[in-house]
Amino acid sequence: MNQTLLGRPIWYELMTTDTAAAETFYKDVVGWTAAPFPGAPMPYTVFKRGGDVGVAGLMQRPDGMPFPPFWSMYVGTPDFEHTTGHIKRLGGRELSPVIDLPEVGRMQMMTDPQGAAFYIMKPASPDRPEAPPELGEGSWLELMTTDLPAAINFYKEVFDWQPSEAMDMGEMGSYQMFNRGNTMLGGMMNKPKELAEVPPNWGIYFLVPDINVGVDKITARGGKILNGPMEVPGGDWVVTAMDPQGAAFSLHARKKA
Repeated sequence: MNQTLLGRPIWYELMTTDTAAAETFYKDVVGWTAAPFPGAPMPYTVFKRGGDVGVAGLMQRPDGMPFPPFWSMYVGTPDFEHTTGHIKRLGGRELSPVIDLPEVGRMQMMTDPQGAAFYIMKPASPDRPEAPPELGEGSWLELMTTDLPAAINFYKEVFDWQPSEAMDMGEMGSYQMFNRGNTMLGGMMNKPKELAEVPPNWGIYFLVPDINVGVDKITARGGKILNGPMEVPGGDWVVTAMDPQGAAFSLHARKKA
């Protein structure tokens, strides 16, 4: 059994209300190319980074889905039934039926006990070798939750994500980083009171060459800056934004040498 797959973020996906507009926006802002995915049961676009490597998907939000456009992450598991059962035993729940795509894998959208959504996926083909994120790939994951200690324990139990460094955010409490093995994947924090109406959620940061260029492209294309750009400890830069259809996302640029 491939234990290197457990807890590994392997795909990202945008459900939106205008796929053509979203495709144009992200190709410009993140620098992706895009191509339709053949054989999908419904129209599905694959975003690709340099080297023609797929990193994310784009699809129309199903009719009747009651929430705004959003990005989601797919987390790998070598044992689909064990992981989904474990999530439910710990208080998570199912948000979708199990989806089986012969050439792709088995997947299901679920939530943690506080309500943040993500997909579990067992890929049909062997996973790519692990490497540091390249430009255009997801480079940081960020959980906004209502119960930080409970969330830390849940993801540790399910994915073996280990709490690592923590940063004191003053009134906002602790920002808890977490690792998968020796790799730092992201951070978790309690939602600030300004986001009281926003449900717990996972945010995804995509790696770009220059944060200021990214900001200019977001605003030129009709997006909105929500927070930043700001320098984070270590010298990297981040910005959180909303695309023209209303999906939140973030950009991350490494410290200039």
